[in-house]
Amino acid sequence: MKICDMARNLGDDLQNIPVYCLIFHGLVILSQMTDNPMMMTPLTRSQHILTETIYRIMRPLARVLLRNGIAFQTFAEVAKKAFVDIAFEEFGTPGRKQTISRVSALTGLTRKETKRLQELGRLIDEQAMQRYNRAVRVLSGWLNDPEFQDDEGQPAILPVEGGPGSFHALVRKYSGDVPTQAMLAVLENGGSVAREEGRVRLVRAAYLPADDPEEGLRILGTDTAELVTTIEHNLRSPADSRWFQRKVSNTRLQPEALPEFRQLAAERSQALLEALDEWLARHESAPDEPGCYASLGIHYFQACEKGEEGNP
Repeated sequence: MKICDMARNLGDDLQNIPVYCLIFHGLVILSQMTDNPMMMTPLTRSQHILTETIYRIMRPLARVLLRNGIAFQTFAEVAKKAFVDIAFEEFGTPGRKQTISRVSALTGLTRKETKRLQELGRLIDEQAMQRYNRAVRVLSGWLNDPEFQDDEGQPAILPVEGGPGSFHALVRKYSGDVPTQAMLAVLENGGSVAREEGRVRLVRAAYLPADDPEEGLRILGTDTAELVTTIEHNLRSPADSRWFQRKVSNTRLQPEALPEFRQLAAERSQALLEALDEWLARHESAPDEPGCYASLGIHYFQACEKGEEGNP
């Protein structure tokens, strides 16, 4: 049976079906509902759940896309590209090279379309991702490396240029060959640092490029992808191999208590993340040794009775 064929018979165990196939099947169901609702066959309970899941995922994504001028055809093109890339990268036969014909069968796309999408190359801006990761590493080094701390163990105010203990040395140590002024500009634009007469001061222990729409949209991609990947991993893994994935919520919180909870959540979450960042820094591999990527993310959400996500 073809991998995506399993998703068409949702009597199968959903944990054994790749998430991208479930999403593909859900989009097919939604398309059928839109194109010919009178002739649509009754949905099973699993299909109802899947359709609702796809719709929930698509609502906030559609909102972001529409606000940024991305029409459905562009989204559909990117979605097809993702299907083809994942099929080529992860669903080949062991010991054999993946083929256009097999990917076509897996995704439901024609061989001509599959070949065209494969030849487009990668859509991800790797340089932008490196810039983000290096900015985070610089801030982590400033927070945790004694060379860049004051006598009280707090991030010191650093001279921009100079030898050990300078911002220049910090950038060289934690971001490789990125020029000092370029990194300083990145952190300034993100509101993380402030200049003071030839020196630079840390004003926020995080890189949150809220004033840079492009960087903010890239974070939307990386953080959402990590969350979905974690959920996929947990759907397909035994209990003792699942990754941590929890949330706390209450559907009857008093509206006037929202600001207090938002502040409480921010303060305690920031403290936890700083403690974990310090631990990660102590266990970082040397530059010439192999290393792994690991992360833990926290997000806040609220919705009141109007049903508009994120609006009080």
